[in-house]
Amino acid sequence: MAENRVLAEAMKELGFSQAGLARRLNTETEALTGREGRLTDRDVRRYLDGKVGWPQARQRLCLERVFGRSAIDLGFIPRGKTVQALPEDPVLRRKFVTLAGGTAVAAAAPALARLGMSDVDRFHREYVRTLEDDWRVGGARQVENDAVELSMRIQSTLSSGSASTRVRQKLYSLSSDVISTAAFAAIDAKARTRARKHLDRAVTFAGLSGDSETQYHVWNHLAMTAGQRGDFVEAAAAADAMKGLWIARRDPVYASLAHMRNARALARSRQRGEALKALAAAEKSFARSPDGERPAWIAFYDQSEVDGLSASLWSSLGDFAKAEYFFHRALSGIRPELVRNRALYSAHLALAQASQGELELACATGQGAYDMLNPQSGSKRTTDTLDKVRKLIISTGSTAPEIKSWIERSQQWI
Repeated sequence: MAENRVLAEAMKELGFSQAGLARRLNTETEALTGREGRLTDRDVRRYLDGKVGWPQARQRLCLERVFGRSAIDLGFIPRGKTVQALPEDPVLRRKFVTLAGGTAVAAAAPALARLGMSDVDRFHREYVRTLEDDWRVGGARQVENDAVELSMRIQSTLSSGSASTRVRQKLYSLSSDVISTAAFAAIDAKARTRARKHLDRAVTFAGLSGDSETQYHVWNHLAMTAGQRGDFVEAAAAADAMKGLWIARRDPVYASLAHMRNARALARSRQRGEALKALAAAEKSFARSPDGERPAWIAFYDQSEVDGLSASLWSSLGDFAKAEYFFHRALSGIRPELVRNRALYSAHLALAQASQGELELACATGQGAYDMLNPQSGSKRTTDTLDKVRKLIISTGSTAPEIKSWIERSQQWI
């Protein structure tokens, strides 16, 4: 394997030692994935001596972020490609690798692959599978990691290929949607710091895509993240940003979800009147939404979800009887593949029942919610809600044998 002199020159230019570059790459890995990288100076040495000619997608993306160049411009060679050998004369070689700010001239690098809609479709199919895994499992770190990995592969493909403006924007849009799925998995796991890091990246990709719907997707998750940490002012502001986007003005489904996010933020900040106005606007918008094809991520927002979010709002306002009614409506219409959502709404139904003193019913509903969860699930939103049910039932001081038995069994959920 030939030495990677281009990378060596780039490291020299920025003053990186082998150990220093390894540390920087580990920092980038943590920023991207939430997990600390494990590269050492030995790994960097393998890049330099050519033993690793084409790093893994995650490592390539981190290298590209550190140096601001594509992996190819850093002297790496995609598998199956060859490049013209560097001139043997040392003086010519130095001129060769330092042209254009330290990158090899274009004639020495393989021609960039031309990206097309087939690449967009291929990545989109992977994205939909990841999205479906999230619907089924919920909050799983594996789903989050798979989404991060897919986003990195899309970015690496963009960096190592050429594309029309349309294809490039489609890939940026898809990358934003994918990393938003990672953010949602983190939201479901209540890993707010990781969720925010993912969304910071998603905002960048959404901006590069120039697509209103993609930007809306990110703001939707930002509203949820803000609400989760109790910042209802920011949650309402994110909902306002959603309402202001072109896609929400054009499509009543998007307008409805934006109003619903706003309603929930207002309800949780105890602005009952304004919350009910926003809820009415959400219901009215949804009622006039036409059928049509929409992106896969928003498929969850159907009538059952409108009912479920309405129920959550009534719970926030303390009207548990009305909340119970809407939770039942939501669960009667929810699609079979939305396993995590069914478990989550069942847990909230149990909480509404317990809040009305229906303890035995709440125990049965809570047990059913827990049984629905996939063994791989990391949906802390669901288990935390079940914990609230348990604590509320304990606080009643009930000595009924079936209640005491349920309290004992439910300890394993927490």
